[in-house]
Amino acid sequence: MNHPAAEIVRLLTVRGETLAVAESLTGGLVAAEITAVAGASRVFRGSVTAYATDLKRDVLGVNATLLEARGAVDPQVAAQMAAGVRKALDADWGLATTGVAGPDPQDGQPVGTVFVAVHGPFEEVSDELGGGKVVSLRLNGDRAEIRMESVRSVLALLLRELAGEQTGNERAQDTEQNGGT
Repeated sequence: MNHPAAEIVRLLTVRGETLAVAESLTGGLVAAEITAVAGASRVFRGSVTAYATDLKRDVLGVNATLLEARGAVDPQVAAQMAAGVRKALDADWGLATTGVAGPDPQDGQPVGTVFVAVHGPFEEVSDELGGGKVVSLRLNGDRAEIRMESVRSVLALLLRELAGEQTGNERAQDTEQNGGT
């Protein structure tokens, strides 16, 4: 399988783990990409499209002082969104997207500024303000292109984390179960 969402669903299924998504600029596109995969219901807990800043704070638990000081387009906000949706929806993994798709700048950030984040089981020792992995992107293109590249980027980030978390033995068992050699 080379479709990232399908590979994510496959890996999460093999691992018996779940996923939740917090989206801002992508407006539900990440959740749509995951749920387009047959069998996604085994691993996908749900999503929160927190377009408004107060929802990031009130629903996802993003620190109000951070939002006030830096705005919603910030790497730490992305990290806290991923951690927050993971906690709110009781999932093993949380993904988040926040950024500026355009046409106008937002929170002092230019169009194309995007932060994607993942928070997973490896983050249990992180502080309550969020941890995980965050990738900073500077994307070109129109609004639709920026949003779709954000989706591809956050899925790629999760896929790298999932692939990196598997031990050799789990990979061998997975290959065997799926008819590989």
